[in-house]
Amino acid sequence: MQFFKYHALGNDYLVLPKTENVQELLPEQIQTICHRYFGIGSDGILLEATASEKGNFALRIFNPDGSEAEKSGNGLRIFARYLFDRQIVGNESFTIETLGGKVSCQIICPNEAIIIDMGKMTFLKEGDFEIKGECYHFYAVSIGNPHCVVPCNEISEGLIRKIGPEIEVHRYFPNRTNVQAMEVIDGNTIKIEIWERGAGYTLASGSSAGAAAYVAYKMGKCKNTIIVEMPGGKLKIDILNNDHIVMTGPTTYIGEFILNNDLILKKNLHLAVETY
Repeated sequence: MQFFKYHALGNDYLVLPKTENVQELLPEQIQTICHRYFGIGSDGILLEATASEKGNFALRIFNPDGSEAEKSGNGLRIFARYLFDRQIVGNESFTIETLGGKVSCQIICPNEAIIIDMGKMTFLKEGDFEIKGECYHFYAVSIGNPHCVVPCNEISEGLIRKIGPEIEVHRYFPNRTNVQAMEVIDGNTIKIEIWERGAGYTLASGSSAGAAAYVAYKMGKCKNTIIVEMPGGKLKIDILNNDHIVMTGPTTYIGEFILNNDLILKKNLHLAVETY
């Protein structure tokens, strides 16, 4: 199998092109390929799919635990960059179909500015959790994939590692959820730490940035153009009047890899799965 590896602010994905010899990947195979020691290593796999009348292109997104995600902002920027690098698209606007809905894309500069209209953000619920004896207020939203934003006075990696695993599988979220601890810096800036469903602690996430920015805007803490600071870098989020989330950010091409088929033979899969 041929893979193209990119990262978006430290959130790395493997792009698997659509070819006749690519069959459905088993969860165990995905876990092995994404494993940092037993495979190529990544935060997920982007599988080019067959497009329908809903979009110019189609994309399936897999988490490193083998589960399938509905949408990924960083993944979409990376896939758009891949299409641009392969000279399949240019600077014109185009659409990508995902399980979480269709998005619009435009590449201004492949390294610095890829614009994705992620679609409409929907408010789901507001409430409180008690986690390990402490109370946390939360806002649940969706942009085709689920998010739980937890506003905090101060955030850290340690905090999200503490509350993220608990919230991800909370009974409020039967299909699990992505989690963001959010700190408002000023009317145009927020900081977030991220726990991704199916991936764990993550340096950056486009859809998480959009969810947190939307919550900060709806809370009246920020204007409708927000810089989201994450451990891996910054994204710009614009919130339109129709609650559409428009994300602008960079991508980086890492390299091309040919995966030895022996790696994902059934007899070898247990090596990665048991240590994931």
